[in-house]
Amino acid sequence: MELTKTVKIQIKLAAAADGSLLRQAMEQYRLACDDVSRYVFDHGFVLNTTKLQIVLYRDLRTKFGLKAQMAQSVLRTVTARYKAVRTQLKQKPYRYQDAAGKWQKQAKDLTWLWYPISFRRPQLDLVRRRDWAIRKDGSFSLNTLDRRITVWPVLNHWRDYFDGTWKLGTAKVLTSGGKWYLYISATKEVPDYTQDQTVHVVGVDRGLRFLATAFDETGRTIYRSGTRALNKRRRYKHLRAKLQAKGTKSAKRVLKRIRQRENRWMSNENHRAAKALVDYYGPNTLFVLEDLTDVRFATEQVAKDRRYEQVSWPFYQLEQFLIYKTAAQGSHVLKVPSDYTSQRCPQCGVIKKQQRNHDRHEYRCACGFQANDDQSAAMNIQQLGSQWLAGTAKPRYTRKRTG
Repeated sequence: MELTKTVKIQIKLAAAADGSLLRQAMEQYRLACDDVSRYVFDHGFVLNTTKLQIVLYRDLRTKFGLKAQMAQSVLRTVTARYKAVRTQLKQKPYRYQDAAGKWQKQAKDLTWLWYPISFRRPQLDLVRRRDWAIRKDGSFSLNTLDRRITVWPVLNHWRDYFDGTWKLGTAKVLTSGGKWYLYISATKEVPDYTQDQTVHVVGVDRGLRFLATAFDETGRTIYRSGTRALNKRRRYKHLRAKLQAKGTKSAKRVLKRIRQRENRWMSNENHRAAKALVDYYGPNTLFVLEDLTDVRFATEQVAKDRRYEQVSWPFYQLEQFLIYKTAAQGSHVLKVPSDYTSQRCPQCGVIKKQQRNHDRHEYRCACGFQANDDQSAAMNIQQLGSQWLAGTAKPRYTRKRTG
């Protein structure tokens, strides 16, 4: 399989004029992305870059002054963003009550968008060997609309990715806090995971009170507390409410920075949670996760003033981080249906919704089994992974009726 990583490199410019050249190219690139986005939105969401190139390539070159490869990169950037949004919409279907009062769900697609996707942050995507290259002296050559410039890396942590074992791709130029960065995509072929190499089977339940609860084949349970995350999100929410009440331009600028800071912090928390699991169990581990597509956390069970911080955590991002980190280490992530994993007794197999106490976070079964409700869910998920290893192609739980 192919492993992909983004290498972040801080760079320093040789001259102040080089910064002006980069900013000019980044702004024109952003405007070009907005232009293509409007076309995609107005023409039935055409996401085929070849078709878009036939129609828009010349305009991108003449209207925005982009180099040939930059114009191609704009098309790829826009289509990739729309595909990402399409995936996000699929993860969150529209839920409604029908005339009989039953909850129904309807899949979302790009037609649910009210406006074209906007590209607000200046960026510049450079194609390797055409628009960016590394020189023998360790510097980078970057293309702009006017001429090529030379930049120097601040640190050398990135050199392992330039040893010939990684395939290097597009370099994205961004600036933040007065500093300049290159984000370079790197891919590498790693062996496919096979069932017979499995040493550990770990069921991972993602939730609100615990970001991750892991149960393994030895009976050990590991909890990744979410209390700190909930408290911090609550503070962010109160801070945003105060700024929104002011309604000034300066308050709106601060709101934007707060939102970006919160997103970076949540991303870091997910990174840490995924890394902790992968580091603890090591290679040859099968991590089993629920497929949370079309699944939402019930807001009716959360106080209205606490719904934001408790329901809107990016669990899909945590899943993606775990998939990447396991692939790099020689482990694997298996996604299984989420049906009844929180209602099933992992000891006797009986499924009863009433046996789970949400308020006390307990699961009690008539057979005598008793555990934390997150732990019991992780146990059920782990058992599905064991079924998969035993030969069941698509393991899942179905309701077991009792008298």
